[in-house]
Amino acid sequence: MSNKISEIFKNGKALIVYLTVGDPSVKDTEEFIVALAENGADLIEIGIPFSDPVAEGEVIQNAMARALAKKIGLNDIFDMAARVKKRTQVPLTFMTYLNPLLTYGYDNFFKKCKETGISAIIVPDMPFEEQDEVKEFADNCGIDIITLIAPTSNERIEKIARSAGGFIYLVSSLGVTGVRANITTDIKSMVEKIKKFTDTPVAVGFGISTAEQAKEMTKHADGVIIGSAIVKIIEQHKENAAPKLAQYISSIKKAMRE
Repeated sequence: MSNKISEIFKNGKALIVYLTVGDPSVKDTEEFIVALAENGADLIEIGIPFSDPVAEGEVIQNAMARALAKKIGLNDIFDMAARVKKRTQVPLTFMTYLNPLLTYGYDNFFKKCKETGISAIIVPDMPFEEQDEVKEFADNCGIDIITLIAPTSNERIEKIARSAGGFIYLVSSLGVTGVRANITTDIKSMVEKIKKFTDTPVAVGFGISTAEQAKEMTKHADGVIIGSAIVKIIEQHKENAAPKLAQYISSIKKAMRE
């Protein structure tokens, strides 16, 4: 596990946030990341725009479409991450689909991640059983591959949990990302099941948007992941979103500490 990632779980419950790079611009994304980091985000997932984001709901799909329209390349994203690393100590991960990795080349991609200071990657369309082709490149560069466990993982939980690095991304609900009024999965028993096999921290994502939900989830899990709610604020306020994001994220963090 990347030391940077393990550190964030040592100071209480971790608040992990997601945003799509390039919406509304790469420069704006850089400012948003700094604002989130300064106001309570412990780790930031940078979503690499992709034309077929199968795990994403409408909010993030639309953000990716807007970013892709700007013709942003992976090198622009690496350059932005390098600038961000000079401005904040908060660990950064990439959320990407397999295709951009294949196109860029696994070896090049992970070397560039290491150079830029990216701690981990999340690849929602890469089944756990097919990680091996990517894993050796990631391991050589000290980059964690964050694995997802869903409510349907059942008999695969032990296998996934035992080999997990960084943190385990526990998917709260079936379906795609997006804000949900209610999360009906029994998070407590899912976390207990995972913890039988690993000490790797567990963070819950998909659907969390309110301070109450964050507080509820962290009664059982080691952290929460918030994405669509953040992307929605950016969609509403565009280049002026930084103060709104700061306000939103500090209120979530405050509730988690109470």
